[in-house]
Amino acid sequence: MTFLWPQMLWLLAAVPLLVVAYLWLLRRKKKTALRYASLSMVKEAMGAGQRLRRHVPPLLFLLAVIALFVALARPAAVVTLPSEKQTIILAMDVSGSMRATDVQPSRLEAAQAAAKAFVNDVPRGTRVGIVSFAATASVVQAPTENRDDLIAAIDRFQLQRATAIGSGIIVALATIFPDAGIDVSAMIYGPAARLRHDAPNRVGDKEFKPVPPGSYPSAAIILLTDGQTTMGPNPVEAAQMAADRGVRVYTVGIGTTGGDVIRFEGWSMRVFLDEKTLKTIADMTHGEYFYAGSAHDLKKVYQALNARFELEKKETEITALFSGAAAVAALLAVFLSLLWFNRIL
Repeated sequence: MTFLWPQMLWLLAAVPLLVVAYLWLLRRKKKTALRYASLSMVKEAMGAGQRLRRHVPPLLFLLAVIALFVALARPAAVVTLPSEKQTIILAMDVSGSMRATDVQPSRLEAAQAAAKAFVNDVPRGTRVGIVSFAATASVVQAPTENRDDLIAAIDRFQLQRATAIGSGIIVALATIFPDAGIDVSAMIYGPAARLRHDAPNRVGDKEFKPVPPGSYPSAAIILLTDGQTTMGPNPVEAAQMAADRGVRVYTVGIGTTGGDVIRFEGWSMRVFLDEKTLKTIADMTHGEYFYAGSAHDLKKVYQALNARFELEKKETEITALFSGAAAVAALLAVFLSLLWFNRIL
């Protein structure tokens, strides 16, 4: 547990003083009781249970004060809550290496099957958009809740040459923020196919103010690829754009880590999975990296992601819980004091 205003915890130093004050009041009452002819007669009249329960209301009041002081420090904890995400973009690699069969029946077919299962199981009310990328990237399906349209878009995937992971991320961001003025063409087709140094931090002619990574609750990107970037914007720089906008990118690496040789139309090449870059993208954006070495693994990854979007762990301020506990303890102390002793504490 963390605290947004930890300096307020110094108030807890007053708790021992309250205990000392209570003990001092008890001693004063004892001295007053000595005026009776026999103190033993008073104790006998009270009974053991009566003597113990007279301390219960003050103890509850003390617990209420402690909870209130903690609440003033604004505590926060990692709790599991229903996800607030409303838009999920599936950014999927359709480069030629996806025809490899080390993942049966092929990487592409396994990815399509897992993506369709994900779409069918995604929480209702969540919009899903689909971006495909190879040498460049394009929106295959704009965000929608229509599952049939999404599945039809996934079935339309066409394999192309090259891999531009950075382009996939940029187009996914532009789909999430259609009115943000993200100049996709300049970023993807600009000089040297790299982002300008200041491009991620500008929107039109206005300065863009970054937000903390992972802080945007309404959208997320799931990026699936089986290879390394061969052209287009630097994927790490594109990931920085997502991080600056608070969008989490969950990366999925499909294929064997040792790579595979693919042959097509008389040419062959070995393709490798760039896990280092995918992990960097996930870490930068406060997402998560998953590896899928088989079709079964890939389905499990998408099932795990669906579970995350239904219930997500996040750091949440829990001041209200401590404030409520303080109120309940204080009211209970007053109630018991009135019930047992006909007075308030």
